[in-house]
Amino acid sequence: MIIVGKAHARAGLVGNPSDGYFGKTISVILKNFTARVTLYESPELVIQPAQEDRSAFGSLDELMADVRQNGYYGGLRLVKAAIHRFGGYCQERGLRLPRKNFTVSYASDIPRQVGLAGSSGIITAALQALMRFYRVSIPKVELPSVVLSVETKELGISAGLQDRVVQVYEGLVYMDFSRPLMERLGRGRYVPLDPAKLPPLYVAYRTELAEVSGVFHNNIRARFEQGEPKVVEAMARFAELTDRAREAIEAGHHGELAALMNANFDLRASIYRMSPENLRMVEAARRCGASAKFAGSGGAIVGIYPDERVYRRLERALSAIGCRVIKPVIE
Repeated sequence: MIIVGKAHARAGLVGNPSDGYFGKTISVILKNFTARVTLYESPELVIQPAQEDRSAFGSLDELMADVRQNGYYGGLRLVKAAIHRFGGYCQERGLRLPRKNFTVSYASDIPRQVGLAGSSGIITAALQALMRFYRVSIPKVELPSVVLSVETKELGISAGLQDRVVQVYEGLVYMDFSRPLMERLGRGRYVPLDPAKLPPLYVAYRTELAEVSGVFHNNIRARFEQGEPKVVEAMARFAELTDRAREAIEAGHHGELAALMNANFDLRASIYRMSPENLRMVEAARRCGASAKFAGSGGAIVGIYPDERVYRRLERALSAIGCRVIKPVIE
């Protein structure tokens, strides 16, 4: 029997990047893009590499183009780490797995390293496939933390829970990562919201801005842990914006939500060093009459457009600077 695990891209609407800093976020799934992990029983345990894991190139230029597109690591290490963490999870809970092997492969069309949660998508899909293969159930509320541990504990990647939560729950999710919850439970509180109450959203991205999110977050982590007032206060402010955004969504106040999303980006820009190219995306979208903020760690933006006229303007303006614009598929 062939088993396929799936996970989709996501966009952070409000609150990011405070999920790793005892904040709150609201995130939405993007079914436009999917990571798939395929698994079937075989005599040996085999992890098959994908195109982005290749180590043979036709020329130096080809290798350099591959590094710009995919970084120095493909998804093979993500799958291997997910398998290792799954085995450890089962051992820790005294779960005896049947002695059988499998061949596993992965494929993903989630744009690489533009803040749309491509890495966690592969891990989430891998764990879903492993659970089905071994008939093991990890509680839904725990699964995002297991996914995160693959990255933070197995691979040493700096990350927060937001991406993993919405990739497990899907739809539109409000997340509370307040310190008392995280210290008492080791996870946050996750509340699904009604995606039908969202205004028209767009997402725009350009792969040329690829940047490993762990690198992007490292400096802020040190500043937060050192208690730098500006950073600590900003993380608390992100949480406030998220609570107000939840109220705006539930009340159908689209204009207020757009303003809160803009405020989220402006607050982020006050503590992060932004690349000119990323700023250019946000500025171009706002000039068109749309709101704009980072969907994740940079390289992709998300916002609200009031009507189709503005959306067409967005397409023209952002394509002129090398961006692709899409309308999110949530359900």
